[in-house]
Amino acid sequence: MGEGRTELSTLCYMEREHAYLMLHRVTKKNDINKDKWIGVGGHFEKEESPEDCLLREVREETGYTLTSWRFRGIVTFISGDGVTEYMHLFTADGWTGEPVPCSEGVLEWVDIDRIGTLELWEGDRIFLRLLREEQPFFSLKLTYDGHGGLTGAVLNGKNLPLPA
Repeated sequence: MGEGRTELSTLCYMEREHAYLMLHRVTKKNDINKDKWIGVGGHFEKEESPEDCLLREVREETGYTLTSWRFRGIVTFISGDGVTEYMHLFTADGWTGEPVPCSEGVLEWVDIDRIGTLELWEGDRIFLRLLREEQPFFSLKLTYDGHGGLTGAVLNGKNLPLPA
C-alpha cells in the first residue's frame, strides 16, 4: 500500500435567517480551495477534540464565539493524491461577538436556496443537501480523482448515484 497522509478537520455552516455564512476562498496562495465557496473551519491542533477545533477555527476565521451548534456528520475525503481527510461537519445557530475580516477569503451570508449556484466542490453539494434534508448523523465518504473530480460517494455504507 502506498504512503499517504491522514488529516483531521472541522467544517461549520453558521445559519441565520435561512442563510449560511460562506467563505469565498480568494486570498490564500496555493489554496486547494481557491475560488471555491465553503463553510468555516480548519485542521485540528494537538490534543483538540472536534468541538475544540470547531470553536477555535470559527473564532479565528469569523470573530464569533459559538454558543449553539450541532455535530451533523463525518465526511471522509479520499483526495486521489495520497491524502485522506476526516472532516467533522457541524451547523451552528447561536453565537456572540463581532465579525472580523478573514485572512483566508471573503465571508458572506448566502441564502441557502442560492448556494447551489456557487462554485462548490461536487461532494459539498451532497452534504449540503443532507443538511437541508435534516438527515440524522451521517457518515459520507467522497472519493476524488486527484484533480478535483468526484468519482464516488458512499452514504452510511451505501453507494450514492453521482451527479451527471
